[in-house]
Amino acid sequence: MAVSTELLVLGVYGALAGLYLLVVPAIVYAYLNARWYVAGSFERAFMYFLVTFFFPGLLLLAPFINFRPQPRSLDS
Repeated sequence: MAVSTELLVLGVYGALAGLYLLVVPAIVYAYLNARWYVAGSFERAFMYFLVTFFFPGLLLLAPFINFRPQPRSLDS
């Protein structure tokens, strides 16, 4: 039983779409979360490039991610 060419092409397109819209943006979010406050100027420019390039995927994942800072403990 041979797999048809159309089905193979559809699978490749689906895998690439999943990478572009879900997998790589999740990795970009993790990278931005780890390096945002300590990045130099060239690294920050690279971050802006990643956000621009993977914007559709970042927009899809944005409602499920919370980057708000943790509350401070005030010892008085």
